[in-house]
Amino acid sequence: MDVVDDLLVNRQLVIPAAELRERFSRSSGPGGQGVNTADSRVELSFDLGRSPSVPPWLRERLLARLAGRLVDGVLTVTASTQRAQLANRIEARQRLASMLRAAAEPPPPTRRPTKPSRGAKERRLGAKRRRGEVKRNRRVRPED
Repeated sequence: MDVVDDLLVNRQLVIPAAELRERFSRSSGPGGQGVNTADSRVELSFDLGRSPSVPPWLRERLLARLAGRLVDGVLTVTASTQRAQLANRIEARQRLASMLRAAAEPPPPTRRPTKPSRGAKERRLGAKRRRGEVKRNRRVRPED
């Protein structure tokens, strides 16, 4: 995956590279002296609220599901685990794609409520009666 390519989320959603904003800063973590000079940390931002590449029906779903992660409709992902900036750029794009992919999944089918069958009710009540009988038989009876 080349870093300047469009971001393929799924069949319905491809984000053009022009809609992604990258910021670089100094990263904490591994790198020794190089960490003080290299801007290897990557912040990848995508304006989900105003993006023309997201269909309106999908935008509503994404905005609702990612509401806790959005700031003014912008989704930001940070990557700083790698020492190299290029590796962090690729990782940030993969994280953004997987986050959008998970949020874009269709909702699960609604559950149809069911009732236990008559046989299941009878088995449950029979088991309760047997258990109660066992407990009754364990009781200490007063001496006559």
